[in-house]
Amino acid sequence: MTKKSLKIGGAVERLVRDALVGLFALLIVGMIGHSEAIAQNYPSRSIRIIVPFTAGGGNDVLGRTVAQKLQEAWGQPVVVENKPGAGGNIGADLVAKSPADGYTLLIAANNILSINPTLNDGTPFDPLKDFAPISLVGTIPVLLAVPSTLPVKSVKELISLAKSDPEKLTFGSAGYGTPQHLSGDLFASMAGVKMQHVPYRGASPMITDLISGQVQLAFGAINTMLPLVKDRKLRAVAVTSDKRLPYLQDVPTVSEDLPGFETDIWIALVAPAGTPRDVVVKINEEVRRIFTLPDVRERLAAQGIEPKTSTPDDLTALVKSDLARWAKVIKDTGEKSKQ
Repeated sequence: MTKKSLKIGGAVERLVRDALVGLFALLIVGMIGHSEAIAQNYPSRSIRIIVPFTAGGGNDVLGRTVAQKLQEAWGQPVVVENKPGAGGNIGADLVAKSPADGYTLLIAANNILSINPTLNDGTPFDPLKDFAPISLVGTIPVLLAVPSTLPVKSVKELISLAKSDPEKLTFGSAGYGTPQHLSGDLFASMAGVKMQHVPYRGASPMITDLISGQVQLAFGAINTMLPLVKDRKLRAVAVTSDKRLPYLQDVPTVSEDLPGFETDIWIALVAPAGTPRDVVVKINEEVRRIFTLPDVRERLAAQGIEPKTSTPDDLTALVKSDLARWAKVIKDTGEKSKQ
């Protein structure tokens, strides 16, 4: 091959390479422009928010708060649909398999994203691969309560009662695999006592049986338990947070008697994986604005719910850390072996 033909071949290669680079750049610009256009036009129709639990609980309250304010801000219908079952997995799986266009969102409690995948081998989704995190929306303290007829006023007295009659005490929760359920398991493990777990399909039936004494104690979301404590139908024994609550200063933390004990409920808003990043960012910015509104904060505070938001990346980091945290609790308490 002559030097001249080599030069021609090299020039052709450079032309082809430059053309491909230019085409790739145009594609990237086009994709960015398309993504921005989607976000600018979003939303152009009705949005639905799936709450994977029954109506009336903290997840439902937060879901309906977000729905109302998004509808006011964007002028499009935002509908809440309750899809309970399987510890929240039914509703979560529905969203995971929905189109990734920002029109189907999920209110996801931490049991869905950080407990169920470890506890249940049959969880039909991967919390890190099948969802696009948007933002935290709130946290709810967990309250340890007993019927007002039970002669127990402190964690020490409760542990003493449990040790005096091993395995007779039953504790209720809003469902198998919830943070409330694992709070009870962790409590029993750290206190060195045995208690029988009685899972319910939601907080309402559990509270009914707790008041009547069908179960002797329960770990429950404070927004569902506090009104009954105020009515003296239940007695607040302790909170599971790391410090006493401002509005319950006379109620100690569990950790004051069991150092290191701490559990919580956090709730987030997520979309199906693959939802355009610009749409995720647009929703995130609006959600974060919503939870700065005085009327929203006051309404939630009255129910014991703390508004709390985050960036999508911070929510991803929280899910990862909580997966590891609850996996250790599940392993240490032997909960998975009980299935």
